[in-house]
Amino acid sequence: MADYNLKEIIGKFDVTDGATPYGKGHINDTYLSNACDPRFILQRINNNVFKRPQDVMENIVRVTAHLKKKIIEEGGDPKRETLNLIKTYEGEPYYVTPKGDYFRMYEFIEGAQTYEIVEEPVHFYNAAKAFAKFQKRLADFPAEKLHETIPSFHDTTVRFQQLKEAIKKNAAGRLDSVKEEVEFALAREKDVSVIVDAIADGSVPLRVTHNDTKYNNIMIDDETGLGICVIDLDTVMPGSLLYDYGDSLRFGTNPADEDEKDLSKVYCDLNLFEQFTKGYMEELKDVMTEREKELLPFSAKLMTYECGIRFLADYLDGDTYFKIKRPEHNLDRCRTQFKLVKDMEEKENLMKEIVKKYD
Repeated sequence: MADYNLKEIIGKFDVTDGATPYGKGHINDTYLSNACDPRFILQRINNNVFKRPQDVMENIVRVTAHLKKKIIEEGGDPKRETLNLIKTYEGEPYYVTPKGDYFRMYEFIEGAQTYEIVEEPVHFYNAAKAFAKFQKRLADFPAEKLHETIPSFHDTTVRFQQLKEAIKKNAAGRLDSVKEEVEFALAREKDVSVIVDAIADGSVPLRVTHNDTKYNNIMIDDETGLGICVIDLDTVMPGSLLYDYGDSLRFGTNPADEDEKDLSKVYCDLNLFEQFTKGYMEELKDVMTEREKELLPFSAKLMTYECGIRFLADYLDGDTYFKIKRPEHNLDRCRTQFKLVKDMEEKENLMKEIVKKYD
């Protein structure tokens, strides 16, 4: 049971209606209003995940203001194409309870919805265009002005060091059972710093990065089927567009579950890779540097590898971070990611040809 009075919280904002639980999110508490016009979404920010909710909200205020300006310049609809915060009666973008809970409110986007599964290849193409348009509109935003809401989130050098520490500690006594996986991970050490180094030397610009580019973070228009609004901006922070592109392909091109035990089902579907790349390049190829384009196929492999070593490190640590449903759950997840890495390595030249096709 929530340890707060929902009616009292809603009363702090410039609305007059109640709300009920909504959506399938696992991080924040989310509610949808019942009958007011316009309807609204109310959320409590999970301050166990986001240690400084005020930084999260400061990022969202800055990014959505920039997006609105761009959308208006393009002749679009800022009420549907970006999130719109509803302020409190004091004019603030969020409310903090006496107990320290942070609440925010958005206008609900009507005539659109999110989907959990990509049912047709063209849907993945539309997802790519939506994420790419989000980044294109923010290409001239000074990313260094954003807070890092989760430090070193996609710094693979940091993740690799965490794996080496987990191997050294062997906290759960599982090292002998994962020698093959450890060998696979350590053999690719040369890859871990490639994007970080490219950001450092300027060949890959520091950009605004979404960092959670799942298909269900796009509002799909009910009539056109197009992606109209990217949502869930809590992890928006400085990074590389390669992170978002690569992570989209990590989960989007693999037809198997993330924890599939039958590794014969795990592979990179090149048709889906092409659909996403086509949509992404159509929106962003004139914005991207040559080094960014060159690293697109590599980024898909690196983000998959990064996820795999995080699962492996957590398995060695005794499953302290990711939730598990069985003793070897994290190991199954690791093996799935590593199988996908291997498949991407074998298809690297084909992936490069697809990128060049749409450049």
